Amino acid sequence: MKICVTGQGEGLQSRFEERFGRAPFFTFVDDENGLESLANPYTDGSGGVGPRAAQLIMDHGAKVLITGRLGDNAANALRSGGMKVYTSGGDQSVAAVLDEYRAGRLQPLQ
Repeated sequence: MKICVTGQGEGLQSRFEERFGRAPFFTFVDDENGLESLANPYTDGSGGVGPRAAQLIMDHGAKVLITGRLGDNAANALRSGGMKVYTSGGDQSVAAVLDEYRAGRLQPLQ
């Protein structure tokens, strides 16, 4: 299963980013295919970046998203695509957020 975590930079040691649509990077972790960090092309967009970022995440095959905050339009797009969204926060690494998810300590975003 492919998991996407919002980050401030590339890789697992990057700092977690609480913003979704304007997160600088999306880090995808997949047990089969390893790790991929993708620069968010919508970071500096003028509007509507959440739904476009949501489509990008889904197009990359992620089934789970871990982020801090989502706008309503992005949340609706992700829900309609069957994405499971979890929330985290604080100053920690992408790796630490993944560990929290795997340990069942993250709350699903309602």
